[in-house]
Amino acid sequence: MATNLAIDDKLIDEARRVGKHQTKKEAVSAALKEYIDRRKQLKILELFGAIDYDPGYDCREMRRLDGIEIEK
Repeated sequence: MATNLAIDDKLIDEARRVGKHQTKKEAVSAALKEYIDRRKQLKILELFGAIDYDPGYDCREMRRLDGIEIEK
């Protein structure tokens, strides 16, 4: 999908230089991916403290019961 955007030339040139991208498209794609990843991380952080934790849960015991070997 072709899209025309008015992006500050200084910003795109710096993004290409810092990210070592060959093209403007690579720099913009990398920036968008970073933006999306960061937003997903922030959503995960919002869950901090919102999930109840069972202090008696033993993941090693559950794996043993499931027949999964635990590497030590």
